[in-house]
Amino acid sequence: SPSRWFVCSLCSSRRQLWTYSSPSMARTPKTRNTPLAGGIMKLSKSVMHKKAGRWHRPKKVVESQKAAAAPAPVVKQIGGEKNNGQRTILPKGPKFYAAEDVPKPLSKIRAVRPTRLRSSITPGTVLILLAGRFRGRRVVFLKQLPSGLLLISGPYRINGVPIRRVNQAYVIATSTKVDVSGVPSLDKFTDAYFKKPSKVAGKKSEEEFFAAEEKKKEIAPERKDDQKLVDESLIAAIKKVPTLRQYLGARFSLRKGQKPHEMKF
Repeated sequence: SPSRWFVCSLCSSRRQLWTYSSPSMARTPKTRNTPLAGGIMKLSKSVMHKKAGRWHRPKKVVESQKAAAAPAPVVKQIGGEKNNGQRTILPKGPKFYAAEDVPKPLSKIRAVRPTRLRSSITPGTVLILLAGRFRGRRVVFLKQLPSGLLLISGPYRINGVPIRRVNQAYVIATSTKVDVSGVPSLDKFTDAYFKKPSKVAGKKSEEEFFAAEEKKKEIAPERKDDQKLVDESLIAAIKKVPTLRQYLGARFSLRKGQKPHEMKF
């Protein structure tokens, strides 16, 4: 690196002054921002952008950054009897993405499959309900609905559980079976059978709002007739097994010292 000599005014001695021509050897230029520790600067990027006055300067757009027209898909001819003769090749997507996140719906990769029924649950199996209004009751499993829910019945005349749907995650399957081959018209019980009618919401005046009384839910007569038919066939099969009626009427419960994982139902 080049150097030059000068004479000191105090001691009248010759001294050498070094100059650096290489950028790496020269002193770093003075900046308004100072590092604190570990690469953390005192002023943020936005503050330095404002201090430099770059916010009022027009942004230069390079020709290569200008939006180009989207390429059209290419159709190529392909041989082979099972290749349909041609194939459409779509253009590749951009490598860059927007700085702000754009919400997109998640793609469903797996297909919707019907709920698999547990091997311990078969038509006629006596189940123990673990949740809901009738928890602890023993019911009879009739069939599985398309939605995956289980169609069960008490019967209603024995333990008060009507025909309803339950989730198999909230039941315990027992080894007790009831013959349900004689239950008629099970095909009519679908998910649409249990669908509630939609209510038409209308505006009420202040007097009507306070004067209106809650109407009791009325069960359709068709449902009552269906419940009677199912109960008759189930009770006829239950009477053939001794003490089965008392077993279905009793509520399941645990006492002190009883461990359900060691029980055989």
